[in-house]
Amino acid sequence: MANTPESQKPDSGTTRIVAGETNKPKRRRGLEIGLAVGLALLIGAGAAVASVVSQNNQAAPAPTTSPAAELKLGYFSNVTHGPALVGISKGIIAKDLGDTKLSTQIFNAGPAAIEALNAGAIDATYIGPNPAINSFVKSNGESVSIIAGAAAGGAQLVVKPEINSAADLKGKVLASPQLGGTQDVALRAWLGHQGYKTNPDGSGDVNINPTENAQTLKLFQDGKLDGAWLPEPWASRLVLEAGAKVLVDEKDLWDKGEFTTTILIVNKKFAAEHPETVKALLKGHVESVNWLNSATPEEKASTINAVLKDTAGKPLPANVIDRALKNITFTTDPLAGTYKKLLQDGVDAGTTKAADINGIFDLRALNEVQGKKTSAAGLGQD
Repeated sequence: MANTPESQKPDSGTTRIVAGETNKPKRRRGLEIGLAVGLALLIGAGAAVASVVSQNNQAAPAPTTSPAAELKLGYFSNVTHGPALVGISKGIIAKDLGDTKLSTQIFNAGPAAIEALNAGAIDATYIGPNPAINSFVKSNGESVSIIAGAAAGGAQLVVKPEINSAADLKGKVLASPQLGGTQDVALRAWLGHQGYKTNPDGSGDVNINPTENAQTLKLFQDGKLDGAWLPEPWASRLVLEAGAKVLVDEKDLWDKGEFTTTILIVNKKFAAEHPETVKALLKGHVESVNWLNSATPEEKASTINAVLKDTAGKPLPANVIDRALKNITFTTDPLAGTYKKLLQDGVDAGTTKAADINGIFDLRALNEVQGKKTSAAGLGQD
């Protein structure tokens, strides 16, 4: 095989200088190649930078939201849930939801409703404030938003006639609707301020047995309970049907006698995905509250009583529902200024822990719907 001159051998990547040749052409060619590569890199880099700048200057795509196909709403068959009873029975909420189907579920107390909400079995619910606070705290603010008030007032500690003061309660057996519920927390906090110790298992200086409201009435009538801290109409039922007397009216424990009994809350994920559905729900809620506040006492009582008959099997006696309604104010204001005390009551009762509850309210849609500002008292958006 003939020898190939060095100058003709394939380039191995090393520049070789052979006698009689010059390296200038190769340097020029290398320079040209280098310039071309550099230019290509510069153009590529410029294009990349331009692409990034272009992307940064574009508005972020809005999250995809749409009206929900269905809204699953929880409530209690209590007079304190009047806006739900009226809004559902009169078709107000369903009308404002439009094409969104309304499904409802009845609960006896707050913790059960919260469990259903967090599990996705319902999307929104009427409820007392303490279970909502507890859920917010446990989830680090991720679970629920309070979007409106519904009712204020209407909770009392009613007892046997022979009990005349807190001093007479030592060793007695009292009931509340459910452990960790709003009335349960109020009872435990109040007893603590009287110097009594209570425990979640029912033991302590005063025994507290969380009991379904209808069973509380029967147990009291049978002499197996000494009293109970109850919402309306159950407080009135024990007074007028079972001979109980009022030892504590909760309004006497609050500044100006104002305390929230029922609020409307929504699952945060549902609200983020279906803001228009939440707004429609609030529109129906506001209309229902307005109806209650403009109706005559007779219209209000008959409408609520008709729902209670359907859900509980029989209407309330006229004197019971009249007494109950006199103790309640229906309002869209959740009284946000009371929530730090509500949280502290839960801490004192041992049913929740100290926490920052800033962000628990989102009242923007409510304020838009009703055309006036309801304050979140620095604990959220309004």
